[in-house]
Amino acid sequence: MAGQSGRRWGVTDPISRAPPTDAELALDAALLDELRSQNTFEAPEETEKRGAALHTLQKAVEEFVRHVGHVKGLAPSVIENAGGKICTFGSYRLGVYGPGSDIDTLVLAPKHVTRDDFFAHFINVLEKVAPPGAIEKFSPVPDAFTPIIKMDFLGIDIDLIFARLAIASVPLDLDLKDNSLLRGLDETDLRSVNGTRVTDEVLSLVPQPKIFRQVTRAVKLWAQRHAIYANIVGFPGGIAWAMMVARICQLYPMACAAVVLGRFFYLMSTWPWPRPIMLKEIEDGPLQVRVWNPQIYPGDKRHLMPIITPAYPSMCATHNITHSTQKVIKRELLRASQITSDILAEKRRWRDLFDKHTFFTQDFKYYLSIVAASHDKEAQDNWSSSVESKVRKLVGLIEQSPAEDVELAQPFNKGFKRVHHCKTEEDKEEILQGSVKYSVKTDTTDESNGMLQDIGAGGAADKLDLSNGDANGKEANGDSPITVYTTTFYIGIELKPGAKSLDISYAVSEFKRLCQEWANYDQHLHSIRIVHTRSYDLPDDCFDAGEAKPVKAKKVKTTKKRSHREAGMEVSQGRKPESGGAPPVKVAQLFRREESPIESLGLGCSEHMGLLLMQCLHGTGNAVAELRKASPLVERRGGGNPRRLSSAPRCSLSVDRLFRVWSGADA
Repeated sequence: MAGQSGRRWGVTDPISRAPPTDAELALDAALLDELRSQNTFEAPEETEKRGAALHTLQKAVEEFVRHVGHVKGLAPSVIENAGGKICTFGSYRLGVYGPGSDIDTLVLAPKHVTRDDFFAHFINVLEKVAPPGAIEKFSPVPDAFTPIIKMDFLGIDIDLIFARLAIASVPLDLDLKDNSLLRGLDETDLRSVNGTRVTDEVLSLVPQPKIFRQVTRAVKLWAQRHAIYANIVGFPGGIAWAMMVARICQLYPMACAAVVLGRFFYLMSTWPWPRPIMLKEIEDGPLQVRVWNPQIYPGDKRHLMPIITPAYPSMCATHNITHSTQKVIKRELLRASQITSDILAEKRRWRDLFDKHTFFTQDFKYYLSIVAASHDKEAQDNWSSSVESKVRKLVGLIEQSPAEDVELAQPFNKGFKRVHHCKTEEDKEEILQGSVKYSVKTDTTDESNGMLQDIGAGGAADKLDLSNGDANGKEANGDSPITVYTTTFYIGIELKPGAKSLDISYAVSEFKRLCQEWANYDQHLHSIRIVHTRSYDLPDDCFDAGEAKPVKAKKVKTTKKRSHREAGMEVSQGRKPESGGAPPVKVAQLFRREESPIESLGLGCSEHMGLLLMQCLHGTGNAVAELRKASPLVERRGGGNPRRLSSAPRCSLSVDRLFRVWSGADA
């Protein structure tokens, strides 16, 4: 590093070139110990297994390219020199992978091999090259936005994507940094190749790769623990967090990991968004492709927290962030900055930084449960992926809705995959509405969702084009069990202080419409429900062992209310009022089950209706008939959940106030 001490890294000069002190090095050692105790490092023997799996894959790719050449009748000399290569990208290539992490892998082939060839022939070649039983799972998804093969190979989860280069030979020493290799690529190939190019650029732009990796591990663990790690729902993904860390490494090129981590949280919590984070100046290239530029493209100008990829063509890795998720990210960064400040002052310990989120235990009183369901497993996997890609759009719709009482809408970064067994259609309806009474298995979705979504063009996640699998999934007959697969996504709703109403009906209906516009949507196979859930009604599987589930608060009676008889409201059969006017009427006689509940009227009625209600309660005038005439002010919905029409002003008298006056408590 001595030769690099005066070098400028990134787009500005460093803030400090000071080397670490002894006290900082002690904190650095403590940070490394904490990361080890948090199980963020993989055992050496597991890393060796990864290397063996990749070595076998490389042999299979070379054989696959030769096989396609033979099938197409190419000359022996062309086949012999065609080559073929695999390149990793994402967390594995960055060197920040942990136990159980998958390996994002790119297959590079010469121009005579097509993507169709890859999906048609690669599995057959791999089975011949690999040891018996090496392939435990093989799931090709050729119709995805970025076509992919997901497989379990030699005990390692591997995601394979493919790119065809417009050259006759792909040697092992091919360097993808050469921009001329991008000529002749379609959008899918360009997107696939860019994964490796971005990863390599990031590593080349940090002064100390070892420090960068240690800090990135810490930030990744922190973001996952605080449920703000998932590009698909509106939070930064792995490569975005890594680029943020890389920028701080550039600003403190000589600092140890503990100092860089502390400065990361401080600078990111005070960053003047939407000023972009860039590791180098945006460069031009040989292609007629879109490069991030807010001066030219209005969509780029709307990015709230732009983090720009360094490889040509530069893109925004955080285009999915919404106003709500930005608030959450800034809030968590500020909290982490305060914690790390105390740690560097030796007032707290590193483990305090990695405490688990409180999304379900205490952050919200109200949630939206988005339940995507199907009775076929493969169809459900694809359907739930399509719904998940639109959850952030529901957040945006809520932000744009007339519901001014919403402070923010925070999506949880994972979905809950459940399998249910039931016997009747009534049971099934309960499941579709969010019940877990019949659940037999629960798992969670992967919050990382792959690096390709982080660096892909805006809207990539919305273009999923997946099949329905076995659309003839078996329904139950008679006593045979019905199997229902659900994936539930949760959004926490934070209301502004003093808020008493919430109308997001348009946002919900528009979101359902977007989901049902999916090309493979089948109303007989797929279901989508959005259910309002209170914190104390959340399913038990949302909580880890030892976590306290919220409980329903018990109302404390502060004043004894007068009885109906004491208030003059008792009605006897056949008894007529002693004075003229209508007899007193019980509320239950006014509003039957099929009509709007009295509580909803109190929150969503006009002042006129409030006064009529008062008259009804006291049994005066002809208020009963008048109240019924005024009832169109309240729109009754299926399921008995009315909402206030936008044209109806709020009642100035709350329900509680009405009943206190009625009972004499406010006399």
